Amino acid sequence: MKIHVLGICGTFMGGLALLARELGHTVSGTDANTYPPMSLLLQQAGIRVLEGYAESNLDDRPDLVVIGNALSRGNAAAEYALNTRLPYVSGPQWLREEVLGHRHVLAVAGTHGKSTTSSMLAWILEFAGHHPGFLIGAVPRNFGVSARLGTGECFVIEADEYDCAFFDKRAKFLHYRPNTLIINNIEFDHADIFADLAAIRREFHFLIRTVPGSGRIICNGADPEIFKVLAMGCWTPVERFGTDDAQWQIAPSSLDYSGFTLQPAGGGKIGVTWDLLGHHNALNAAAAVAGAHALGVEPEVAGAALSQFHGVQRRMQRIGSRQGITVYDDFAHHPTAIQVTLEALRRHVGSARIVAIMEPRSNTMKLGVHASELAPSLRSADLAIILRPPNLAWDLEQALAGADTRCEVLDRVDDIITRVAGFARSGDHVIIMSNGGFGGIHQRLLDALQ
Repeated sequence: MKIHVLGICGTFMGGLALLARELGHTVSGTDANTYPPMSLLLQQAGIRVLEGYAESNLDDRPDLVVIGNALSRGNAAAEYALNTRLPYVSGPQWLREEVLGHRHVLAVAGTHGKSTTSSMLAWILEFAGHHPGFLIGAVPRNFGVSARLGTGECFVIEADEYDCAFFDKRAKFLHYRPNTLIINNIEFDHADIFADLAAIRREFHFLIRTVPGSGRIICNGADPEIFKVLAMGCWTPVERFGTDDAQWQIAPSSLDYSGFTLQPAGGGKIGVTWDLLGHHNALNAAAAVAGAHALGVEPEVAGAALSQFHGVQRRMQRIGSRQGITVYDDFAHHPTAIQVTLEALRRHVGSARIVAIMEPRSNTMKLGVHASELAPSLRSADLAIILRPPNLAWDLEQALAGADTRCEVLDRVDDIITRVAGFARSGDHVIIMSNGGFGGIHQRLLDALQ
């Protein structure tokens, strides 16, 4: 079958394309913008990617068009598919029908930590010999790909609450029907499609309705929003992870959580020393160990796997060092994620200077929903530089006024590079935070520092 994917360079749609190629289909796709790591993964898989959404990209009449949620009515390729009556489907529906239907599905949901927890869980299952399939919205460094079919019965899926397509406004995760569900946390996000937090809770309630009574729900025991959702109705056994009064408890063995212990409900204690940092990542690990335990993986085996877990691309990833200045790439774009990422780095580097470079790129951030939370989220940095995008709906300077951290707002990536190259000195740590390509700033900054 010839499958054409519209929006192929998004992490979800690109992973779906890789799965379709592995199933033996001829796969091509289009996108408005292409950038690593997904563009490289698609190229390596032999998938043809075309730039832009011209009608001519569909001239060879594929057997099926898979349409991503980044496309709206009026998009030239989408309109052509509708007008010429090409068969089309949303990505989550295709995934359910073609991949997930016969698998034990382990879904990882929540506002933060989905990619990292999914990556940990897939690696633990691989380490334990389960050979899982997975589709993750990032690239786990232990695997080097964001998606694969796997040969085992289980499949790990990053379960996003965002909508499916312009013709299917349900949350993606309602298509997945997990046997094991992990919920890391619930906060307000995706303000472009959800009116308020209550609307998000409702989607999570619908998700819980799809988990069978013979399955398992594993959730953050310290998140009140999760328990509001569970109170709306739950028909599945629930296990909690956290620091207190939970079946899966973590405790630090080092200040930055590069070492921690995990105590399962059944007794015993396992120690983990690994490449990751931060309390939030230790919580992600507890969730992943509990998820793997649902398939019979003993905690000791899971702990050994985590000690060999090398993280996820674009999640506090050290991308280089120039003149003694260390540069990291991180996906953080929500104030909570920004805060915990910077706190983890601060605990790791002590009194060394931290320069945070941030791009408010997400739809929610552009709308200004989290404007009042941005300044407090940056307090662990010594200097924060924020790019002002041209379509921002709120006043960045006003939002940052009175911040504990020295904050600067610049209008161009070139200006940011010049500023950081002039400011940074040996021993500094520079962290770039964005959920996009950020104008290629990563390599350009490394070159400037050199």
